[in-house]
Amino acid sequence: MLKTAECVSPRHPDKLCDRISDAILDAYLAGDPSSRVAVEAVGSHGKIFVTGEVTSKTSDVDVAGIVDEIAGKGYDLTIHILEQSPEIAQGVDTGGAGDQGIMTGYATRETDSFMPKEYDLARNLCQKIYEEYPYDGKTQVTINDEHEVSSVVASFQNAPTKELLKLVEKVIPNAKEYHVNPAGDWSVGGFDADAGLTGRKIIIDNYGPEIAVGGGAFSGKDPSKVDRSAAYMARRVAVDYLERYPKAETVLVKLAYAIGHSEALMAIATVDGVPEEVTGYDLTPRGISSFLGLTKPVYAETAAWGHFGRGFAWK
Repeated sequence: MLKTAECVSPRHPDKLCDRISDAILDAYLAGDPSSRVAVEAVGSHGKIFVTGEVTSKTSDVDVAGIVDEIAGKGYDLTIHILEQSPEIAQGVDTGGAGDQGIMTGYATRETDSFMPKEYDLARNLCQKIYEEYPYDGKTQVTINDEHEVSSVVASFQNAPTKELLKLVEKVIPNAKEYHVNPAGDWSVGGFDADAGLTGRKIIIDNYGPEIAVGGGAFSGKDPSKVDRSAAYMARRVAVDYLERYPKAETVLVKLAYAIGHSEALMAIATVDGVPEEVTGYDLTPRGISSFLGLTKPVYAETAAWGHFGRGFAWK
């Protein structure tokens, strides 16, 4: 059986949008920890559109300055941000979840980060290349059942193929196949080459394609949105359960919520294929936010390189 995962650099157009959204979120939370934020960005060929809903005591967030800092100056920028719907707010104000949904968390002993091996390899490779070539780029790694690397793919802007191949082989030696800049060298990347959108890299933001996700994106959303906060909590529970059961190899946690309702409708941890009810945690949105410190401006750091296995409070 082969397993494959990919990673993208912080200059990938989708990740530029994630970074813009989370930097805006942080700016609001820095001024008002109770801010309600749901902001998305679209970027494409000289234009950037920032839209969404914000309810906050902070009114002086420099959205244009944030966009300039992350994407660069010179874009035709449109900002269209309104207040949160009062019909949504009435459920959240009482401590209820900001939406319905299913969130998953996963942990495995395959790596020190408790992340899938193929994901860990793809992310590490992308990070190493980005140190040398801080541009738009992607990596992809395929492994077999013995965790041997079957193939490696790396495509990076402004990275000459011969030099990039040497770097890839140094980071991941002895792969059976290397596909480096397989379409040829390239110099046009980011928004100049493709459109980007907040929340379009949810598999990379999670655990790779081998592990199912609930479908909700993370970036630009405050912790009242359980598709973010509960996904973080599910990961924390998964790691805790893996540590609770020293002989366990994998833990998959699933949480489910209804909009306006504070308690989880489902909280199941499947340990090596055996399900059990999750107990001992406050799984309300407010409980999660307090436990993980999610009203602080901690989100810009999550927008690149994935949300799990990087030393955050949710592990």
